[in-house]
Amino acid sequence: MALAAYGLDSSHALPSLDPVVRIATRMFGMPVAAVNLIGSDHVFFAASTGIDQAVDMRRDVSFCAHAINQREVMVVPDALLDERFHDNPLVTGSAGLRFYAGVPLLSPDGHALGALCVIDSQPHADFSDEDCERLRELAKMAADRMELRRIEAAPEHGRPAFDDFAKNAPNPLIAFDAGGLLIGCNAAAAALLGIDPQRCAGTPADALLPAQERPAFRTLLAQAAAQASLDGLTVPRDIIGLRSDGTQLLLGLTLFLHREARGITFSAHLQDCTERHERENALRRMATTDGLTGLANRAAFFRSVERALTGSQQVAVVMIDLDGFKDVNDTLGHAIGDGILQQVARRLEACAGEHDLAARIGGDEFALLLTDMDSLERATGIAQALLNSIETPIVIDGHEVGVAASAGIALAPLHAAEALELIGNADLALFKAKKVGRAQCFTYLPALRMEAVARRLYSMELHRAAHEGEFLMFYQPQVRLADGRLSGAEALIRWLHPERGLLAPAAFLPALEGGPLAAMVGSWTLEEACAQTAFWRRNGAPHFRIGVNLFSAQFRVGDLVAEVAEVLDRYGLPPDALELEVTENIVLDHDDRVLDTLQRLRALGVGVSFDDFGTGYASLSLLKRYPLTRIKIDRSFVDGMLESERDASVVRAILDIARSFELESIAEGIERDVQRIRLFNEGCTDGQGYLFGQALSAEQFARTFGLAAGSQVSNG
Repeated sequence: MALAAYGLDSSHALPSLDPVVRIATRMFGMPVAAVNLIGSDHVFFAASTGIDQAVDMRRDVSFCAHAINQREVMVVPDALLDERFHDNPLVTGSAGLRFYAGVPLLSPDGHALGALCVIDSQPHADFSDEDCERLRELAKMAADRMELRRIEAAPEHGRPAFDDFAKNAPNPLIAFDAGGLLIGCNAAAAALLGIDPQRCAGTPADALLPAQERPAFRTLLAQAAAQASLDGLTVPRDIIGLRSDGTQLLLGLTLFLHREARGITFSAHLQDCTERHERENALRRMATTDGLTGLANRAAFFRSVERALTGSQQVAVVMIDLDGFKDVNDTLGHAIGDGILQQVARRLEACAGEHDLAARIGGDEFALLLTDMDSLERATGIAQALLNSIETPIVIDGHEVGVAASAGIALAPLHAAEALELIGNADLALFKAKKVGRAQCFTYLPALRMEAVARRLYSMELHRAAHEGEFLMFYQPQVRLADGRLSGAEALIRWLHPERGLLAPAAFLPALEGGPLAAMVGSWTLEEACAQTAFWRRNGAPHFRIGVNLFSAQFRVGDLVAEVAEVLDRYGLPPDALELEVTENIVLDHDDRVLDTLQRLRALGVGVSFDDFGTGYASLSLLKRYPLTRIKIDRSFVDGMLESERDASVVRAILDIARSFELESIAEGIERDVQRIRLFNEGCTDGQGYLFGQALSAEQFARTFGLAAGSQVSNG
């Protein structure tokens, strides 16, 4: 058969074809590429990549056996939809073949030898005519290499002269003798290297290489000539080539040795890999560089810290996070925000030493690797100088923007000897700095790791509590100040911890609010409170109103308005039986989203109460914009209103505002009757506090206020 002339059978692969299949996988983004050679009843791989299991090699099963009969590129976008192959064992079996594209490989006299193919387990409907042409070009490369193999395997008298087989080959070919002198080159090689094919014979082949590459090349030729074979020798896949104008390029190399009567000769198949090299460098840059700022990215920073720690030098990691950057993005837009990140990156680079590394870890978080850091004081000084630099106003598109940053520092080997731990410790220090306040710099302490472990354990306990029904609902009565009559209650969550007993909200709400469970627990709270309210309204308190506190996460997850409407409908409650309480932190963090949601809830008829008014940054503009129905006076003002004229003035001012905006009012923390009287005289309509009752379970609440002893519908 035709393959006999190539000295090939199923027991021999052809290593010179390996680069072709590797290029094919990269070029088309396919996991599998192969050169299949076709025997009389089976096929075999002359080269393959991506095939890691036994494959059915029968000729009647092979896709390539079909491809060689077409003499063009055969494309099967989805084998499951192709009547020729939908029940083929390669499709239905473990190979799971779905896509195939193959082009025949022909001998010079036109005999089909096999096919070059690319394969995927996913269908592809986008394999274009251009892709087919690229596959044909690769097939020409494979055919050239097979022809060189045929020449190598042919008897001496049957080998054609170099010009006879090489001059019309589309790929670059050169030939040289055992002494390293050129015998000839084809037109493609001449064009690639900028040499004259008519005058190159007799010139040293290593003149096509830079000086530093020549000794290794001569050594390889001498070894091959001495043993009359390339077997056992390491032939490089890539070499640096030298054009006649002195420019260098990366060349793929496949080398063949021929034993002839006149002695040993060599032929080399060359490939211009410059574009591939540039593409790989670009991919490498993408893999290690942050696209927006040009700094190192997270992965590159981690590897750099790893390398730095392998030496004996001390290094420091500084983690930096911008304070309030979300507000900048929200108010000025992402284009301005991106400009700020770029300016901050330049300031980081300016603070970094020659051997230091600045990186953007993600979002508005940056990092600095400081090398040769002999003291914590020096690292702290650099970090503080960096924070001062960041605070200098940034001007972008006519906007002068002031930003601040916080930093956390960890030093090796003082705080850690391993990269992941060192970066993690700097992050813990940054977390502490952010909690302390804006523009703070904090150094790692072992206690921070203990706190992090405690937070993690606490988070795990909260997950257990949420999923195993450890949360309970308690109710604090709300009364009319005029006559002490019960008007409703505020629903307050408690945690019945299996070891620590009943926990008040202050013990766990901060961790719950900032975690992933907040929305789920908020939904449970709403459900429980409404279920209990419906029971009491049907059993002795027809006008009972329940107040439910909302978590910030409930405005970000799902549709809160639809959820509230469904719960009210499920328990037959009128909308005015429910009052949803929001704090100013929720309003300030998610302004527009919260505003829209609250407007829709108010349109539904649900009450909206502003909790803790006057204790933070809330302004009168919030009262004007937001659809509120009631203001809650914080207990801190109620506590001091009898002793402090300032607190009393705040209470009067809040009540005046409520009347002006036609809002109801309720005071928290009333513990003495004199406070009740004073608040009533100032115009406050409702109150809650220990004077009227502490937070009680549903059963205790019912007994205390003469309601039916019902219980919640669900337990968590």
